[in-house]
Amino acid sequence: MEWKKDIWRPMVVGASVDTIIRRGSLDGLPCHWLPAAPALQFSADPFGIWRNGLLHVFVETFDYRSAHGAIAVHVLDASLRVLETREVLREPWHVSYPLLVEHDGATWMIPETSASGGQWLYRARAFPFEWERVGRIDLPALDATPQWIGDRWWMFYSPAGTPRERLTHLHAAWAPDLTGPWTVHRANPLRIDPRGVRPAGPVVHIDGQIVLPVQDCTHSYGCAIRLLTIERIDETGLVASERGLLRPPAAAAPFLDGLHTLSGAGPVTLIDVKQRLFSAPALFMRPRRELARILARMFPNRLK
Repeated sequence: MEWKKDIWRPMVVGASVDTIIRRGSLDGLPCHWLPAAPALQFSADPFGIWRNGLLHVFVETFDYRSAHGAIAVHVLDASLRVLETREVLREPWHVSYPLLVEHDGATWMIPETSASGGQWLYRARAFPFEWERVGRIDLPALDATPQWIGDRWWMFYSPAGTPRERLTHLHAAWAPDLTGPWTVHRANPLRIDPRGVRPAGPVVHIDGQIVLPVQDCTHSYGCAIRLLTIERIDETGLVASERGLLRPPAAAAPFLDGLHTLSGAGPVTLIDVKQRLFSAPALFMRPRRELARILARMFPNRLK
């Protein structure tokens, strides 16, 4: 059992993702905190879209009491003042990494839903608050990150395998349309890196190059972001090189223990940073959940 727990918090950085990648650092840039979560909870995985002069930032909201994540949205004005916060997606399973795609006149969300046994695709029925589940992608995918490259959609993801594979293996699949059908790359895993290679945000097209942010987990889960330049991706395999490493900016103190999302939204960029804290209540959440499950199996009628 780990004695410290990860507490994540999102920020809005006042620079485009292109600018950040070119300069290779987040330090010295204006940073704005998004709301902090209540005790025994955190917010992470920010992805954003501007609509009608408002920035909509979708985040995972995680509760240590249930070990369950849901998706919420913060609505910000042009001065980055939070106008409204509302939960928009909750499922019987854990949901996180609410990656957004605008395609075919619709807004899509491809959150991480591996606890359901597959990858679900959602479409905005009434943006930004109402979403409908419209299809299932049969991939054992963690943090699936799709991008149109060349003549097809490519999806980068980590496999829902062993704890080590979840962080250190990069897989891919391709499809003629975002809705599929998806073909798993026969050469998976396309990249194995003991430091970590799990996707950490949308693909970025910059200066004629394709850059994929991935997690660096050298010291702990999501301690930094490495930038992979994809030199070639096709049905034969992947050729990629490292472009740089991003760490939490000094302005994020005391949340300097991790950074695992880099997501551009026009003139701003969304990141999340973490602080590792000792929390006695959080440590006892998992034993309490396990005990509750055991008692429910032993005395099913008594606990109804």
